[in-house]
Amino acid sequence: MRPPIEPYDSGYLEVGDGHSLYWETVGSPGGTPALWLHGGPGAPATPNSRRNFDPARYWAVIFDQRGCGRSRPLASDDDADLSTNTTDHLVADIERLRAHLGIDRWVVIGGSWGVTLALVYAERHPQRVLGMVLGAVTTGRLQETRWITRDMGRVFPREWERFVELVPDEERGGDLAAAYARLLASPDRGLREEAARRWCTWEDTHMSLAPGYAPHLSTQELPWQLVFARLVTHYWGHGCFLADNEVVANVARIGHVPAVLIHGAHDVSGPLVTAWELHKAWPASRLVVVDDAGHFGGSMGEEFAAAIDAMAEIAGRP
Repeated sequence: MRPPIEPYDSGYLEVGDGHSLYWETVGSPGGTPALWLHGGPGAPATPNSRRNFDPARYWAVIFDQRGCGRSRPLASDDDADLSTNTTDHLVADIERLRAHLGIDRWVVIGGSWGVTLALVYAERHPQRVLGMVLGAVTTGRLQETRWITRDMGRVFPREWERFVELVPDEERGGDLAAAYARLLASPDRGLREEAARRWCTWEDTHMSLAPGYAPHLSTQELPWQLVFARLVTHYWGHGCFLADNEVVANVARIGHVPAVLIHGAHDVSGPLVTAWELHKAWPASRLVVVDDAGHFGGSMGEEFAAAIDAMAEIAGRP
């Protein structure tokens, strides 16, 4: 991984509904403009996010999406209004940020949930996208969240039983993400905290089959877990605020946009079939399968950085 990189500039952008987004730029203003979209929803950017970009090639924009990281208010606040935190809101925020920074077109890069958000943004604003690099591919389909919250229980039955035992009996046969969203909105802070811990423990469990995987959600501080769990269950419990299969159905809108899709062969909780189906529907895409990685890890970081470097050159061509 590249050495640590300090921001070139940073600030806050008021985007309405009482939300203020933290943003920063890295690299050189003469470089190819790029946008980094973090995962989760609710797993904010970190200093390591900057290291994806060669400062000699890029002028990259990194920001924390509504409700998490350094943006305010946080989704974990007692009076947080999540009705103003949807995919539509995030796409509008991206456009406000682009206009605020005076960028015409940029390379859009995302990981995990950031892939879904990147795809929705690109499909709605294809004229703003030079190219895309997408790692740990997701598309926001209901089958993807059902796989994570229910079907993976067949692989980890003991851990899944502990995951669902907090859910009221009458809700266990339904949408478990939505059920957890209700737990995380409870006026009982103790219940919210326990729900956040169990959600993060379950996510670490179903990602653990990758070689060398080390838990990284269940080991976070509780305030971080509360933000992450509340946002991810809010989005998944509402079908990511998308029509089911919307992303794949509309990929023709960006069929001409050059893209690299990178996915770990051992990503059992996010099966390779999602990246494969997207790639088959997208003529200008290239799929890279990383044999020693799961949902990141292994040599995924090196493949991701190499693809980002290469995209700066590809995106600069007529």
